[in-house]
Amino acid sequence: MSLVRNTATIGGLTLVSRVLGFVRDMLMARFVGAGFASDAFLIAWRLPNLFRALFAEGAFAAAFVPMFNRPIAEAERGAESGGDAAARRRAGLPAGLRFAEDVLSVLLPILIVFTIVMMLAAWPIVWAMTGGFRDGGPEKLALATEFTRITFPYLMLISLVSLLGGILNSLGRFWVNAAAPVLLNICLIVGLMFFRGHSEIDTARTQSIAVTVSGVLQLGWLIWSCRQAGVVLRLKRPRLTPDVKKLLAIILPAALGAGAVQFNLLISTTLAARFLPQGSVSYLYYADRLNQLPLGLIGIGVGTAILPLLSRQIGGGDDAAATATQNRAIELSLLLTLPATAALMVSAEPIIRALLQHGAFTVQDTAATAAALTAFSFGLPAYVLIKVLTPGFYARSDTRTPVRIALVAMGVNLVLNLALVWPLAHVGLAVSTAISAWVNVGLLYLTLRRRDHFAADARLKARTLRLGAATLAMAALLLALNPLVDAYTAGPWLLRVVALGAMMAAGAATYFGAAFLFRAYNLAELRAQFTRRRA
Repeated sequence: MSLVRNTATIGGLTLVSRVLGFVRDMLMARFVGAGFASDAFLIAWRLPNLFRALFAEGAFAAAFVPMFNRPIAEAERGAESGGDAAARRRAGLPAGLRFAEDVLSVLLPILIVFTIVMMLAAWPIVWAMTGGFRDGGPEKLALATEFTRITFPYLMLISLVSLLGGILNSLGRFWVNAAAPVLLNICLIVGLMFFRGHSEIDTARTQSIAVTVSGVLQLGWLIWSCRQAGVVLRLKRPRLTPDVKKLLAIILPAALGAGAVQFNLLISTTLAARFLPQGSVSYLYYADRLNQLPLGLIGIGVGTAILPLLSRQIGGGDDAAATATQNRAIELSLLLTLPATAALMVSAEPIIRALLQHGAFTVQDTAATAAALTAFSFGLPAYVLIKVLTPGFYARSDTRTPVRIALVAMGVNLVLNLALVWPLAHVGLAVSTAISAWVNVGLLYLTLRRRDHFAADARLKARTLRLGAATLAMAALLLALNPLVDAYTAGPWLLRVVALGAMMAAGAATYFGAAFLFRAYNLAELRAQFTRRRA
Protein backbone atom coordinates (compact mmCIF):
# COMPACT_ATOMS: atom_id res chain seq x y z
CA MET A 1 0.00 0.00 0.00
CA SER A 2 1.41 3.43 -0.85
CA LEU A 3 1.29 5.73 2.17
CA VAL A 4 2.09 8.79 0.06
CA ARG A 5 -0.47 7.90 -2.61
CA ASN A 6 -3.28 7.29 -0.13
CA THR A 7 -2.34 10.38 1.87
CA ALA A 8 -2.36 12.38 -1.38
CA THR A 9 -5.81 11.01 -2.24
CA ILE A 10 -7.25 11.88 1.17
CA GLY A 11 -5.32 15.14 1.38
CA GLY A 12 -6.33 16.25 -2.11
CA LEU A 13 -10.03 15.76 -1.44
CA THR A 14 -9.63 17.29 2.00
CA LEU A 15 -7.96 20.26 0.28
CA VAL A 16 -11.06 20.70 -1.89
CA SER A 17 -13.24 20.49 1.21
CA ARG A 18 -11.12 22.90 3.24
CA VAL A 19 -10.85 25.41 0.40
CA LEU A 20 -14.63 25.32 0.02
CA GLY A 21 -14.85 25.58 3.81
CA PHE A 22 -12.80 28.71 3.76
CA VAL A 23 -14.88 30.15 0.93
CA ARG A 24 -17.82 29.51 3.25
CA ASP A 25 -16.01 31.28 6.10
CA MET A 26 -15.23 34.24 3.88
CA LEU A 27 -18.91 34.52 2.97
CA MET A 28 -19.82 34.09 6.63
CA ALA A 29 -17.44 36.90 7.61
CA ARG A 30 -18.92 39.13 4.91
CA PHE A 31 -22.61 38.53 5.63
CA VAL A 32 -22.58 37.74 9.38
CA GLY A 33 -19.32 39.26 10.64
CA ALA A 34 -17.90 38.60 14.11
CA GLY A 35 -20.58 39.55 16.62
CA PHE A 36 -24.02 38.68 18.02
CA ALA A 37 -25.33 36.30 15.34
CA SER A 38 -21.99 34.68 14.47
CA ASP A 39 -21.19 33.97 18.14
CA ALA A 40 -24.63 32.34 18.61
CA PHE A 41 -24.24 30.16 15.52
CA LEU A 42 -20.68 29.14 16.36
CA ILE A 43 -21.66 28.08 19.88
CA ALA A 44 -24.51 26.01 18.39
CA TRP A 45 -22.16 24.52 15.79
CA ARG A 46 -19.42 23.74 18.32
CA LEU A 47 -21.12 20.68 19.87
CA PRO A 48 -22.09 18.77 16.69
CA ASN A 49 -18.79 19.84 15.14
CA LEU A 50 -16.96 18.44 18.16
CA PHE A 51 -18.69 15.10 17.71
CA ARG A 52 -18.02 15.23 13.98
CA ALA A 53 -14.32 15.62 14.67
CA LEU A 54 -14.38 12.79 17.19
CA PHE A 55 -16.36 10.33 15.09
CA ALA A 56 -15.45 11.22 11.52
CA GLU A 57 -11.76 11.86 12.20
CA GLY A 58 -10.99 10.10 15.46
CA ALA A 59 -12.74 7.86 17.92
CA PHE A 60 -15.04 5.76 15.80
CA ALA A 61 -12.42 5.05 13.15
CA ALA A 62 -9.79 4.38 15.82
CA ALA A 63 -11.99 1.78 17.53
CA PHE A 64 -13.84 0.32 14.55
CA VAL A 65 -11.21 0.04 11.80
CA PRO A 66 -8.76 -2.29 13.65
CA MET A 67 -11.62 -4.59 14.72
CA PHE A 68 -13.11 -4.63 11.22
CA ASN A 69 -9.66 -5.37 9.73
CA ARG A 70 -8.75 -8.17 12.13
CA PRO A 71 -10.54 -11.00 10.29
CA ILE A 72 -9.25 -9.60 7.00
CA ALA A 73 -5.66 -9.63 8.32
CA GLU A 74 -6.12 -13.18 9.62
CA ALA A 75 -7.42 -14.31 6.23
CA GLU A 76 -4.50 -12.56 4.49
CA ARG A 77 -1.91 -14.59 6.35
CA GLY A 78 -3.89 -17.84 6.37
CA ALA A 79 -1.92 -20.33 4.34
CA GLU A 80 -4.94 -22.55 3.83
CA SER A 81 -6.73 -19.84 1.87
CA GLY A 82 -4.24 -19.92 -0.97
CA GLY A 83 -4.48 -17.48 -3.86
CA ASP A 84 -3.09 -13.97 -4.00
CA ALA A 85 -3.29 -11.33 -1.25
CA ALA A 86 -6.41 -9.69 -2.71
CA ALA A 87 -8.27 -13.02 -2.73
CA ARG A 88 -7.29 -13.73 0.87
CA ARG A 89 -8.52 -10.28 1.91
CA ARG A 90 -11.87 -10.93 0.25
CA ALA A 91 -12.13 -14.22 2.15
CA GLY A 92 -12.01 -12.31 5.44
CA LEU A 93 -14.48 -9.62 4.41
CA PRO A 94 -17.79 -11.37 5.34
CA ALA A 95 -16.76 -11.63 9.00
CA GLY A 96 -15.93 -7.92 9.03
CA LEU A 97 -19.29 -7.05 7.48
CA ARG A 98 -21.18 -9.15 10.05
CA PHE A 99 -19.42 -7.17 12.75
CA ALA A 100 -20.39 -3.91 11.01
CA GLU A 101 -24.06 -4.98 10.90
CA ASP A 102 -24.00 -5.78 14.61
CA VAL A 103 -22.49 -2.35 15.32
CA LEU A 104 -25.07 -0.56 13.16
CA SER A 105 -27.98 -2.34 14.87
CA VAL A 106 -26.77 -1.18 18.30
CA LEU A 107 -25.44 2.23 17.30
CA LEU A 108 -28.55 3.54 15.53
CA PRO A 109 -30.98 3.34 18.51
CA ILE A 110 -28.35 4.89 20.79
CA LEU A 111 -27.84 7.78 18.37
CA ILE A 112 -31.57 8.41 17.98
CA VAL A 113 -32.16 8.56 21.74
CA PHE A 114 -29.04 10.66 22.36
CA THR A 115 -29.97 13.18 19.65
CA ILE A 116 -33.52 13.59 21.03
CA VAL A 117 -32.25 14.08 24.58
CA MET A 118 -29.66 16.66 23.48
CA MET A 119 -32.24 18.61 21.47
CA LEU A 120 -34.66 18.68 24.41
CA ALA A 121 -31.88 19.74 26.77
CA ALA A 122 -30.43 22.35 24.41
CA TRP A 123 -31.10 25.37 26.67
CA PRO A 124 -29.26 24.11 29.78
CA ILE A 125 -26.43 22.77 27.63
CA VAL A 126 -25.92 26.12 25.90
CA TRP A 127 -26.20 27.93 29.22
CA ALA A 128 -23.57 25.62 30.74
CA MET A 129 -21.25 26.35 27.81
CA THR A 130 -21.69 30.11 27.83
CA GLY A 131 -22.93 31.16 31.27
CA GLY A 132 -25.64 33.04 29.39
CA PHE A 133 -22.94 34.99 27.45
CA ARG A 134 -21.14 37.99 28.91
CA ASP A 135 -22.47 40.18 26.08
CA GLY A 136 -25.85 39.66 24.44
CA GLY A 137 -27.87 38.39 27.40
CA PRO A 138 -31.05 36.28 27.13
CA GLU A 139 -31.60 37.10 23.46
CA LYS A 140 -28.24 35.66 22.44
CA LEU A 141 -28.77 32.61 24.67
CA ALA A 142 -32.20 31.96 23.10
CA LEU A 143 -30.78 32.30 19.59
CA ALA A 144 -27.89 29.91 20.31
CA THR A 145 -30.39 27.41 21.80
CA GLU A 146 -32.57 27.57 18.69
CA PHE A 147 -29.56 27.04 16.43
CA THR A 148 -28.37 24.10 18.57
CA ARG A 149 -31.69 22.29 18.15
CA ILE A 150 -31.51 22.79 14.39
CA THR A 151 -27.92 21.55 14.00
CA PHE A 152 -27.77 18.66 16.45
CA PRO A 153 -29.30 15.94 14.20
CA TYR A 154 -26.09 16.29 12.20
CA LEU A 155 -24.38 14.26 14.94
CA MET A 156 -26.54 11.19 14.31
CA LEU A 157 -26.13 11.46 10.55
CA ILE A 158 -22.36 11.96 10.58
CA SER A 159 -21.87 9.06 13.00
CA LEU A 160 -23.54 6.72 10.51
CA VAL A 161 -21.38 8.24 7.77
CA SER A 162 -18.33 7.37 9.90
CA LEU A 163 -19.36 3.73 10.18
CA LEU A 164 -19.75 3.36 6.42
CA GLY A 165 -16.62 5.41 5.79
CA GLY A 166 -14.58 3.14 8.07
CA ILE A 167 -15.65 0.14 5.99
CA LEU A 168 -14.69 1.84 2.72
CA ASN A 169 -11.34 3.00 4.16
CA SER A 170 -10.60 -0.60 5.13
CA LEU A 171 -11.35 -1.65 1.57
CA GLY A 172 -8.89 0.92 0.26
CA ARG A 173 -11.57 3.32 -1.05
CA PHE A 174 -10.25 6.29 0.91
CA TRP A 175 -11.48 8.89 -1.58
CA VAL A 176 -15.18 8.22 -0.96
CA ASN A 177 -15.13 9.12 2.72
CA ALA A 178 -12.68 11.98 2.13
CA ALA A 179 -15.10 13.48 -0.41
CA ALA A 180 -18.10 13.51 1.97
CA PRO A 181 -17.19 16.77 3.81
CA VAL A 182 -17.27 18.58 0.46
CA LEU A 183 -21.06 18.23 0.61
CA LEU A 184 -21.15 20.03 3.97
CA ASN A 185 -19.35 23.04 2.60
CA ILE A 186 -21.35 23.09 -0.63
CA CYS A 187 -24.59 23.16 1.39
CA LEU A 188 -23.36 26.00 3.59
CA ILE A 189 -22.11 28.01 0.62
CA VAL A 190 -25.41 27.53 -1.24
CA GLY A 191 -27.26 28.67 1.88
CA LEU A 192 -25.16 31.83 2.13
CA MET A 193 -25.33 32.65 -1.56
CA PHE A 194 -28.98 31.92 -2.35
CA PHE A 195 -31.02 31.51 0.84
CA ARG A 196 -29.63 34.05 3.31
CA GLY A 197 -32.14 36.36 4.95
CA HIS A 198 -32.29 40.13 5.24
CA SER A 199 -30.44 40.20 8.56
CA GLU A 200 -27.35 38.61 10.08
CA ILE A 201 -29.61 36.53 12.37
CA ASP A 202 -31.64 35.15 9.44
CA THR A 203 -28.43 34.29 7.60
CA ALA A 204 -27.04 32.45 10.64
CA ARG A 205 -30.33 30.52 10.93
CA THR A 206 -30.01 29.46 7.29
CA GLN A 207 -26.51 28.17 8.06
CA SER A 208 -27.88 26.06 10.91
CA ILE A 209 -30.43 24.44 8.60
CA ALA A 210 -27.77 23.83 5.94
CA VAL A 211 -25.64 21.90 8.45
CA THR A 212 -28.33 19.26 8.99
CA VAL A 213 -29.25 19.12 5.29
CA SER A 214 -25.58 18.37 4.54
CA GLY A 215 -25.66 15.44 6.97
CA VAL A 216 -28.54 13.90 5.02
CA LEU A 217 -26.63 14.31 1.74
CA GLN A 218 -23.40 12.86 3.17
CA LEU A 219 -25.22 9.79 4.48
CA GLY A 220 -26.91 9.28 1.12
CA TRP A 221 -23.52 9.55 -0.63
CA LEU A 222 -21.92 6.90 1.64
CA ILE A 223 -24.87 4.50 1.31
CA TRP A 224 -24.73 4.76 -2.48
CA SER A 225 -20.92 4.33 -2.51
CA CYS A 226 -21.13 1.25 -0.27
CA ARG A 227 -23.67 -0.31 -2.62
CA GLN A 228 -21.32 0.39 -5.54
CA ALA A 229 -18.61 -1.47 -3.62
CA GLY A 230 -20.94 -4.42 -3.00
CA VAL A 231 -21.45 -3.56 0.68
CA VAL A 232 -25.04 -3.59 1.92
CA LEU A 233 -25.57 -3.61 5.69
CA ARG A 234 -28.76 -5.13 7.07
CA LEU A 235 -30.41 -3.60 10.12
CA LYS A 236 -30.93 -6.41 12.65
CA ARG A 237 -32.34 -6.69 16.14
CA PRO A 238 -29.85 -4.95 18.48
CA ARG A 239 -27.58 -7.53 20.09
CA LEU A 240 -24.58 -6.90 22.31
CA THR A 241 -22.16 -9.43 20.88
CA PRO A 242 -18.72 -9.74 22.50
CA ASP A 243 -17.15 -7.69 19.69
CA VAL A 244 -19.79 -4.95 19.99
CA LYS A 245 -19.26 -4.81 23.76
CA LYS A 246 -15.55 -4.48 23.15
CA LEU A 247 -16.12 -1.66 20.66
CA LEU A 248 -18.38 0.23 23.06
CA ALA A 249 -15.86 -0.26 25.85
CA ILE A 250 -13.03 1.32 23.88
CA ILE A 251 -14.88 4.02 21.94
CA LEU A 252 -15.17 6.50 24.85
CA PRO A 253 -11.47 6.35 25.68
CA ALA A 254 -10.75 6.65 21.96
CA ALA A 255 -12.99 9.73 21.79
CA LEU A 256 -11.16 11.45 24.61
CA GLY A 257 -7.76 10.44 23.25
CA ALA A 258 -8.39 11.42 19.64
CA GLY A 259 -10.36 14.53 20.50
CA ALA A 260 -8.06 16.24 22.98
CA VAL A 261 -7.47 19.20 20.66
CA GLN A 262 -11.22 19.53 19.99
CA PHE A 263 -12.05 19.35 23.69
CA ASN A 264 -9.46 22.03 24.35
CA LEU A 265 -11.11 24.22 21.71
CA LEU A 266 -14.49 23.60 23.36
CA ILE A 267 -13.08 24.75 26.70
CA SER A 268 -11.56 27.83 25.05
CA THR A 269 -14.85 28.68 23.32
CA THR A 270 -16.74 28.31 26.60
CA LEU A 271 -14.35 30.63 28.44
CA ALA A 272 -14.46 33.17 25.61
CA ALA A 273 -18.27 33.25 25.70
CA ARG A 274 -18.36 33.57 29.50
CA PHE A 275 -15.60 36.06 30.21
CA LEU A 276 -14.53 37.92 27.06
CA PRO A 277 -16.16 40.66 24.96
CA GLN A 278 -18.50 39.96 22.05
CA GLY A 279 -16.65 38.69 18.99
CA SER A 280 -14.05 36.64 20.92
CA VAL A 281 -15.77 33.36 20.04
CA SER A 282 -15.68 34.36 16.37
CA TYR A 283 -12.00 35.40 16.51
CA LEU A 284 -11.06 31.97 17.84
CA TYR A 285 -13.24 30.25 15.26
CA TYR A 286 -11.83 32.03 12.21
CA ALA A 287 -8.24 31.57 13.44
CA ASP A 288 -8.84 27.90 14.13
CA ARG A 289 -10.39 27.40 10.70
CA LEU A 290 -7.20 28.59 9.00
CA ASN A 291 -5.11 26.52 11.37
CA GLN A 292 -7.26 23.46 10.62
CA LEU A 293 -6.55 23.68 6.88
CA PRO A 294 -3.08 22.06 6.98
CA LEU A 295 -4.19 19.81 9.86
CA GLY A 296 -6.99 18.43 7.70
CA LEU A 297 -4.79 18.02 4.65
CA ILE A 298 -1.83 16.43 6.38
CA GLY A 299 -2.61 15.09 9.85
CA ILE A 300 -6.00 13.58 9.11
CA GLY A 301 -4.84 12.36 5.69
CA VAL A 302 -1.74 10.58 7.02
CA GLY A 303 -3.49 9.29 10.15
CA THR A 304 -6.38 7.86 8.14
CA ALA A 305 -4.07 6.26 5.58
CA ILE A 306 -1.76 4.51 8.06
CA LEU A 307 -4.35 3.06 10.48
CA PRO A 308 -5.51 0.14 8.27
CA LEU A 309 -1.90 -0.49 7.21
CA LEU A 310 -0.60 -0.48 10.80
CA SER A 311 -3.48 -2.75 11.87
CA ARG A 312 -2.47 -5.32 9.25
CA GLN A 313 1.27 -5.06 9.97
CA ILE A 314 0.84 -5.39 13.73
CA GLY A 315 -1.86 -8.04 13.34
CA GLY A 316 0.57 -9.97 11.15
CA GLY A 317 3.35 -9.67 13.73
CA ASP A 318 5.55 -7.40 11.59
CA ASP A 319 6.51 -4.78 14.20
CA ALA A 320 9.58 -3.64 12.25
CA ALA A 321 7.42 -2.72 9.26
CA ALA A 322 4.97 -0.88 11.56
CA THR A 323 7.82 1.18 13.04
CA ALA A 324 9.11 2.03 9.57
CA THR A 325 5.60 3.06 8.49
CA GLN A 326 5.28 5.51 11.38
CA ASN A 327 8.76 6.96 10.81
CA ARG A 328 7.99 7.66 7.19
CA ALA A 329 4.56 9.04 8.13
CA ILE A 330 6.15 11.52 10.56
CA GLU A 331 8.75 12.45 7.97
CA LEU A 332 6.05 13.14 5.38
CA SER A 333 3.97 15.07 7.91
CA LEU A 334 6.84 17.35 8.91
CA LEU A 335 7.83 17.95 5.29
CA LEU A 336 4.35 19.37 4.62
CA THR A 337 3.50 20.86 8.04
CA LEU A 338 6.56 22.98 8.83
CA PRO A 339 6.14 25.44 5.91
CA ALA A 340 2.44 25.85 6.75
CA THR A 341 3.40 26.60 10.36
CA ALA A 342 5.91 29.24 9.30
CA ALA A 343 3.46 30.92 6.91
CA LEU A 344 0.58 31.06 9.41
CA MET A 345 2.77 32.35 12.24
CA VAL A 346 4.87 34.89 10.33
CA SER A 347 2.23 36.20 7.90
CA ALA A 348 -0.97 35.82 9.92
CA GLU A 349 -2.16 39.42 9.53
CA PRO A 350 -1.74 39.73 5.74
CA ILE A 351 -3.43 36.36 5.31
CA ILE A 352 -6.43 37.30 7.47
CA ARG A 353 -6.73 40.75 5.89
CA ALA A 354 -6.65 39.38 2.36
CA LEU A 355 -9.14 36.59 3.00
CA LEU A 356 -11.62 37.96 5.53
CA GLN A 357 -11.50 41.75 5.89
CA HIS A 358 -14.50 42.98 3.93
CA GLY A 359 -18.20 43.54 4.56
CA ALA A 360 -19.05 43.07 8.23
CA PHE A 361 -15.48 41.96 9.13
CA THR A 362 -13.53 45.01 10.33
CA VAL A 363 -9.87 46.07 10.70
CA GLN A 364 -10.13 45.39 14.45
CA ASP A 365 -11.48 41.91 13.73
CA THR A 366 -8.48 41.26 11.47
CA ALA A 367 -5.93 42.21 14.15
CA ALA A 368 -7.67 40.15 16.84
CA THR A 369 -8.04 37.08 14.61
CA ALA A 370 -4.45 37.27 13.34
CA ALA A 371 -3.10 37.30 16.89
CA ALA A 372 -5.08 34.14 17.69
CA LEU A 373 -3.90 32.48 14.45
CA THR A 374 -0.23 33.08 15.32
CA ALA A 375 -0.76 31.48 18.71
CA PHE A 376 -2.72 28.48 17.37
CA SER A 377 -0.13 27.87 14.64
CA PHE A 378 2.66 27.41 17.18
CA GLY A 379 1.01 24.08 17.97
CA LEU A 380 0.31 23.03 14.37
CA PRO A 381 3.12 20.44 14.11
CA ALA A 382 1.93 18.94 17.40
CA TYR A 383 -1.70 18.72 16.21
CA VAL A 384 -0.51 16.82 13.12
CA LEU A 385 1.86 14.51 15.02
CA ILE A 386 -0.94 13.52 17.42
CA LYS A 387 -2.87 12.22 14.40
CA VAL A 388 0.18 10.23 13.27
CA LEU A 389 1.24 8.78 16.65
CA THR A 390 -2.14 7.73 18.05
CA PRO A 391 -2.70 5.01 15.37
CA GLY A 392 0.31 3.27 16.96
CA PHE A 393 -1.88 2.68 20.00
CA TYR A 394 -5.19 2.11 18.20
CA ALA A 395 -3.72 -0.51 15.86
CA ARG A 396 -2.84 -2.48 19.02
CA SER A 397 -6.41 -2.01 20.37
CA ASP A 398 -5.03 0.25 23.11
CA THR A 399 -7.31 3.26 23.48
CA ARG A 400 -6.81 3.74 27.21
CA THR A 401 -3.26 5.07 27.05
CA PRO A 402 -4.05 7.91 24.61
CA VAL A 403 -6.99 8.95 26.79
CA ARG A 404 -4.84 9.11 29.91
CA ILE A 405 -2.35 11.24 28.01
CA ALA A 406 -5.15 13.38 26.59
CA LEU A 407 -6.56 13.99 30.07
CA VAL A 408 -3.15 15.23 31.24
CA ALA A 409 -2.96 17.56 28.22
CA MET A 410 -6.51 18.80 28.85
CA GLY A 411 -5.58 19.51 32.46
CA VAL A 412 -2.58 21.54 31.29
CA ASN A 413 -4.84 23.40 28.86
CA LEU A 414 -7.39 24.24 31.55
CA VAL A 415 -4.76 25.53 33.99
CA LEU A 416 -3.13 27.67 31.29
CA ASN A 417 -6.53 28.93 30.10
CA LEU A 418 -7.41 30.16 33.57
CA ALA A 419 -3.95 31.70 33.97
CA LEU A 420 -3.86 33.45 30.57
CA VAL A 421 -7.46 34.36 29.71
CA TRP A 422 -7.42 37.61 31.69
CA PRO A 423 -3.94 38.99 30.81
CA LEU A 424 -4.02 37.88 27.14
CA ALA A 425 -7.80 37.58 26.45
CA HIS A 426 -8.63 35.26 23.53
CA VAL A 427 -4.95 35.00 22.51
CA GLY A 428 -4.18 33.38 25.86
CA LEU A 429 -6.76 30.69 25.08
CA ALA A 430 -5.07 29.96 21.75
CA VAL A 431 -1.62 29.81 23.38
CA SER A 432 -2.94 27.33 25.95
CA THR A 433 -4.33 25.06 23.25
CA ALA A 434 -1.00 25.03 21.39
CA ILE A 435 1.09 24.26 24.49
CA SER A 436 -1.24 21.46 25.59
CA ALA A 437 -0.94 19.88 22.12
CA TRP A 438 2.84 19.75 22.50
CA VAL A 439 2.43 18.14 25.93
CA ASN A 440 0.13 15.56 24.34
CA VAL A 441 2.46 14.66 21.48
CA GLY A 442 5.48 14.50 23.79
CA LEU A 443 3.78 12.02 26.12
CA LEU A 444 2.51 9.91 23.18
CA TYR A 445 6.01 9.62 21.77
CA LEU A 446 7.68 8.84 25.10
CA THR A 447 5.13 6.15 25.89
CA LEU A 448 5.54 4.42 22.52
CA ARG A 449 9.32 4.67 22.90
CA ARG A 450 9.28 3.20 26.41
CA ARG A 451 7.20 0.23 25.24
CA ASP A 452 9.51 -0.41 22.25
CA HIS A 453 6.57 0.17 19.91
CA PHE A 454 8.22 3.08 18.14
CA ALA A 455 11.56 4.84 17.90
CA ALA A 456 12.64 7.69 15.65
CA ASP A 457 15.25 6.29 13.28
CA ALA A 458 18.43 8.06 12.19
CA ARG A 459 16.91 9.12 8.87
CA LEU A 460 13.96 10.83 10.57
CA LYS A 461 16.21 12.67 13.06
CA ALA A 462 18.55 13.94 10.37
CA ARG A 463 15.78 15.05 8.04
CA THR A 464 13.89 16.82 10.82
CA LEU A 465 16.91 19.06 11.47
CA ARG A 466 17.27 19.79 7.76
CA LEU A 467 13.57 20.58 7.41
CA GLY A 468 13.89 22.97 10.36
CA ALA A 469 16.69 24.84 8.58
CA ALA A 470 14.59 25.10 5.41
CA THR A 471 11.68 26.42 7.46
CA LEU A 472 13.84 29.19 8.95
CA ALA A 473 14.88 30.24 5.43
CA MET A 474 11.23 30.47 4.39
CA ALA A 475 10.26 32.42 7.53
CA ALA A 476 13.02 34.99 6.87
CA LEU A 477 11.73 35.55 3.34
CA LEU A 478 8.13 35.99 4.51
CA LEU A 479 9.18 38.53 7.14
CA ALA A 480 10.82 40.57 4.38
CA LEU A 481 7.80 40.26 2.06
CA ASN A 482 5.07 41.09 4.62
CA PRO A 483 5.40 44.91 4.40
CA LEU A 484 5.50 44.79 0.59
CA VAL A 485 2.39 42.62 0.31
CA ASP A 486 0.38 44.23 3.11
CA ALA A 487 -0.59 47.29 1.07
CA TYR A 488 -2.33 45.09 -1.52
CA THR A 489 -4.28 42.88 0.88
CA ALA A 490 -7.01 45.47 1.52
CA GLY A 491 -7.57 46.29 -2.14
CA PRO A 492 -9.85 44.77 -4.79
CA TRP A 493 -10.46 41.03 -4.50
CA LEU A 494 -8.35 40.00 -7.50
CA LEU A 495 -5.43 42.10 -6.26
CA ARG A 496 -5.66 40.45 -2.83
CA VAL A 497 -5.55 36.98 -4.33
CA VAL A 498 -2.61 37.77 -6.62
CA ALA A 499 -0.58 39.42 -3.83
CA LEU A 500 -1.20 36.68 -1.29
CA GLY A 501 -0.66 33.94 -3.86
CA ALA A 502 2.65 35.48 -5.00
CA MET A 503 3.91 35.69 -1.41
CA MET A 504 2.93 32.09 -0.62
CA ALA A 505 4.43 30.83 -3.89
CA ALA A 506 7.72 32.58 -3.12
CA GLY A 507 7.72 31.12 0.38
CA ALA A 508 6.98 27.60 -0.86
CA ALA A 509 9.68 27.82 -3.54
CA THR A 510 12.20 28.96 -0.93
CA TYR A 511 11.23 26.18 1.48
CA PHE A 512 11.26 23.28 -0.96
CA GLY A 513 14.36 24.61 -2.71
CA ALA A 514 16.22 24.90 0.59
CA ALA A 515 14.95 21.49 1.73
CA PHE A 516 16.22 19.94 -1.50
CA LEU A 517 19.63 21.62 -1.14
CA PHE A 518 19.84 20.48 2.50
CA ARG A 519 18.90 16.93 1.38
CA ALA A 520 15.81 16.95 3.61
CA TYR A 521 13.86 14.87 1.12
CA ASN A 522 14.56 12.67 -1.88
CA LEU A 523 12.45 12.96 -5.01
CA ALA A 524 13.10 9.36 -6.05
CA GLU A 525 11.89 8.06 -2.67
CA LEU A 526 8.72 10.15 -2.80
CA ARG A 527 8.05 9.01 -6.36
CA ALA A 528 8.54 5.37 -5.38
CA GLN A 529 6.19 5.74 -2.41
CA PHE A 530 3.58 7.42 -4.56
CA THR A 531 3.59 4.73 -7.23
CA ARG A 532 3.91 1.68 -4.95
CA ARG A 533 0.81 -0.46 -4.98
CA ARG A 534 -0.66 -2.88 -2.52
CA ALA A 535 0.57 -6.41 -2.85
